[in-house]
Amino acid sequence: MASKPANGGHCYNYCVPEPTAANGRRKIHVHCKHRRRGGVLYLIFPGVFHRSHELFLKLWPEIQADNASAIELDNLWRYKRKGKEQKPCSNATARLQPVSSELQRYLIVDANGGLNQQRASICNAVAVAGLLNATLVIPHFDLHNMWKDPRQFSDIYDEDHFISTLRDYVTVVRDLPKALTENYDFNISDIPNFRVYAWASARYYLDEVYPVLQENKVIRISPFANRLATSIPPHVQYLRCLANYKALRFSSTILNLAREIVSRMTTKSLAAGGKYVSVHIRFEEDMVAFSCCKYDGGEDEKSEMDAIREKGWGKKFKRKNRVFEPEVNRVNGRCPMTPLEVGIMLRGMGFSNDTPIYLASGKIYSAERNLEPLRKMFPLLQTKESLATADELNAFQGFSSRLAALDYMVCLSSEVFVTTHGGNFPHFLMGHRRFLYNGHAKTIMPDKTKLVVILQNTNISWDSFKDHMELMLAESDRKSIMVPRVKKSTRKGSIYLNPLPECRCLWESQNSSTSPDLYS
Repeated sequence: MASKPANGGHCYNYCVPEPTAANGRRKIHVHCKHRRRGGVLYLIFPGVFHRSHELFLKLWPEIQADNASAIELDNLWRYKRKGKEQKPCSNATARLQPVSSELQRYLIVDANGGLNQQRASICNAVAVAGLLNATLVIPHFDLHNMWKDPRQFSDIYDEDHFISTLRDYVTVVRDLPKALTENYDFNISDIPNFRVYAWASARYYLDEVYPVLQENKVIRISPFANRLATSIPPHVQYLRCLANYKALRFSSTILNLAREIVSRMTTKSLAAGGKYVSVHIRFEEDMVAFSCCKYDGGEDEKSEMDAIREKGWGKKFKRKNRVFEPEVNRVNGRCPMTPLEVGIMLRGMGFSNDTPIYLASGKIYSAERNLEPLRKMFPLLQTKESLATADELNAFQGFSSRLAALDYMVCLSSEVFVTTHGGNFPHFLMGHRRFLYNGHAKTIMPDKTKLVVILQNTNISWDSFKDHMELMLAESDRKSIMVPRVKKSTRKGSIYLNPLPECRCLWESQNSSTSPDLYS
């Protein structure tokens, strides 16, 4: 927003709302600096500028000299879940009955999005099939114009395992019976599509969808992402838990290579007891372009990003009402962290230069330039490309979901997972780790709104920077065991992010331990 100051110039105010406070009111930044350029008075708020590269150059000599590790991976997690008396598991599956083949009611869904958005669709489809007492047809995957990944269910998941695991609860078939497909000229897309609104309740499915299913014997729902509320009856929620944490196992092609990569990563981490830190970075060129954030690439970067935006999203970013606010995005913590920022944060938290790091990512934007400082800070950094041979990865090239699945399994096996920009990948991974580790995500989630302010301060000392990072690490660990209770159907209330207590019965039946077999 702009206002006229006393001198008649324009005053540009980068004051932006912070997250809603506990009392429901909006907080507003109140501290800023003034800068005058060409007769214009600017109010500059902390964090609006990307100066991480300047800070790194200044602190690098001290970082380089500071190789004493303050962290042992075995002892990193100081917070322990308090031993509360757990309620006995209710018989959540008592109301579940496998569908009789005589009923012949079929549910077809189209799973859209990337790897983990499709995963949510599959789990929701299993839950809806159980709710409606319908047979589920193996979900079809949409070809998304962004991922352009021509894969289907069996390319990603073990289809036989999926069907057999759910057999006692939900009947799953690969195809519709011939008698039904004949009615639609053997084309599933000709089956009338039922439009379900986002986060639809169980009652909606019973009242609105079930009668149509009874009448037509088959129903198709497309798209299906986020089409089921997070709060549903316990016996239906159990199905969602069962699908996500047991039935959905990656295909043998993916698991075999993932197991090999984890083994090689563990071997390279022997000095750290075979433990390593995995880091998920979203600094691919399409992500940087979509974020509309500014970094340190100047006019060349701007031209590149403009071209990528036009190629990927057409005229979307050139509409008249489109406002570019990279400074506001940065203050709000919405800009993807650069590899340099991730590295300096982890060194500040106490991870020494001999910490084994696995980098999970797509193709990093300007990789040679942007990865150099991270490799300087962590020489033991590895990727799937460095751990697997070109021949081993050949079957995965051009299949973004298969490559993401490899990263998912290597991150799942790590001692520590670092998430830097949100999204479905860390969302599902954090929940999976909570399920494996009895409620603890063992995840580092930086407070990016605080971090951008610290990274902009080029006058900060290395000791002071470390103090800030150690506090951020402790707060992240505290939040890793918190289970936010929210009434609305949102990500934070989902079993994909917070599986306990809803999935505790399944957890107990799995006899989970801190060293689970992730490949069985």
